[in-house]
Amino acid sequence: MGDFNQSVILEAIRRSGEGLSRIELVEATGLSAQTVTNITRRLLDDGFIREAGRTINGPGKPRVTLRLIAESRFSVGVHLDPAIMTFVLLDLSGAVVRRMAVRTPKKDPRRIVEAMATTIDSLITAAGVDRSRIAGVGVAAPGPLDPAMGTVIDPPKLLGWHRVPLRSVLAEATGLPVTLEKDTTAAAVGELWTRPGSSDDSFVFVYLGTGIGAALARDGDVVRGNTQNLGEIGHIVVDPDGPACLCGSRGCVEVVCTPQAIVEQAEHAGVFPDDREASDVEAVEARFTQLCERAAAGDGPAARVLRQAAGHMAVLTAVLTNLLDVDRVVFGGPFWPRLSDVYLREIPGRLERLSATRAVRTLPVAGTVVGVDVGAVGAACVVLDSVLTPRTTDLLLEH
Repeated sequence: MGDFNQSVILEAIRRSGEGLSRIELVEATGLSAQTVTNITRRLLDDGFIREAGRTINGPGKPRVTLRLIAESRFSVGVHLDPAIMTFVLLDLSGAVVRRMAVRTPKKDPRRIVEAMATTIDSLITAAGVDRSRIAGVGVAAPGPLDPAMGTVIDPPKLLGWHRVPLRSVLAEATGLPVTLEKDTTAAAVGELWTRPGSSDDSFVFVYLGTGIGAALARDGDVVRGNTQNLGEIGHIVVDPDGPACLCGSRGCVEVVCTPQAIVEQAEHAGVFPDDREASDVEAVEARFTQLCERAAAGDGPAARVLRQAAGHMAVLTAVLTNLLDVDRVVFGGPFWPRLSDVYLREIPGRLERLSATRAVRTLPVAGTVVGVDVGAVGAACVVLDSVLTPRTTDLLLEH
């Protein structure tokens, strides 16, 4: 109970931004004045919060404002993408202190883990942060994952990754505790941390990376599913007349909505010559960027390809929102900034027509506030979330 109450108070101070007095903490948390006094004294002694001046608010003694000491703890976030690995260092407030990015080594999981460990050390050293203040490392990886074993299980875009024990291997290489999370789930955690909504906030986060995934937030928290693999949407059919998929269906998200699929559609439309090696991830990214730039500059064929892609994404989004009945839709991920103008122009109207609840409400559609590093930031927020966020499940007694 003491740990839970401490989390309640620390989270209330963090979310306030400018800090709260002890009286305001009593009002905000419902805890007794004595409990608030005891816990805030402990947090002051442990260096999590500080007294930041006095304010006068009506009769009585001036109130002492308590604020979070952002530099008291840090977390590292790593986003493992088949093309680029992104690393961020966050302070306790969730602000990015340092960022690095490196190309993902080809195929061999050992080389990738070695590159992760080396870059994490460089990140911490460059920021000048004492390692004892690092609460842990969060890794956002493509699924499916085995959360109990901390392994990555045959993700479609990472060849050779068969049950790689990423959590334990990286923890041994860095000497830091490691948390493994799906990239889509981590992104949703980052969104909740950076743009906290009401206690009953619910949204679908559609993640646009090398692959396409989704995450669900309900009642202000992320829903992970029984195996913590919720959001594997690659084989939802969005175009029955689309290209064949390895699963046996046609027009799946995997072969219609991903950056590689969109580039292939552009090649078939004559926007690019069809001379690219199918497995060349860097060539796909380069052509995808060129496609978005040409569309923005008024190139007709390029713009038509992206409008078609937006139509497919609207179908996918409607399937998710009709099934999950959420309040809003959030898009994000490494490829989102390049698509945002077209998708935000095209998708809301299409989604409105496809929505089963259009007679009841309009579904807001927006891009993430976190930015292009949402996977890495979200992974670091997963670590902070485990440290700071109070959960009633923590109060359950083990038998």
